[in-house]
Amino acid sequence: MEITKDLIDRVSAAAQAAEKKDRWEHSLRVATTAELMCNMFGVDPQKGYLSGVAHDMCKDLEDAELLELASKDGQPISEVERKKPPLLHGRAAAMKLLRDFGVDDGDIIQAVSRHTMGGASLCPLAKIIYAADKIEPGRPQSTQEYRDALFSKSLDALVLAVLEENMRYLESKGKKIADVSYRFRESLRRDIARDAQLAAAMSGGL
Repeated sequence: MEITKDLIDRVSAAAQAAEKKDRWEHSLRVATTAELMCNMFGVDPQKGYLSGVAHDMCKDLEDAELLELASKDGQPISEVERKKPPLLHGRAAAMKLLRDFGVDDGDIIQAVSRHTMGGASLCPLAKIIYAADKIEPGRPQSTQEYRDALFSKSLDALVLAVLEENMRYLESKGKKIADVSYRFRESLRRDIARDAQLAAAMSGGL
């Protein structure tokens, strides 16, 4: 589908109306960070911006509405998600994009749906939104030097570094790490190993 300025404006307006001021400012920073990363890694930057502004648009919904909206994606709701419905805000936002704005682009739906905990075999846009959410300039650790160091890596290596940092943070707080995050880590490690093997094979064939 075509990502038009009108669509971005309508989604942005809905997200701004639904979010607290500080969350909306975070969403704008995620959108601009995602747009930058999309340009770096060969992904449509308009898809990155739209996914960024939309990713938290359901964060402030009541638990019952989150469960109702998220269940429309046809995927099971995990025990972790059922115990803590706010974890479903990405899945709910993806369904809201589809229902209210006709956004049926699979990459955007996956990116918004999976931005909290990641997942195995994510598309590049979903990896970008996952990382952008956690490294946008408003985050305490996200200095320019910090981001430059990450941006020097491949996309998979960048996302793996961000994921592992997030997992260490959760462990330090005594919080449970969702099984999907472990699957995400293993998927990234496999992709990095595969790319290294391909690069080695190509260099050996020169």
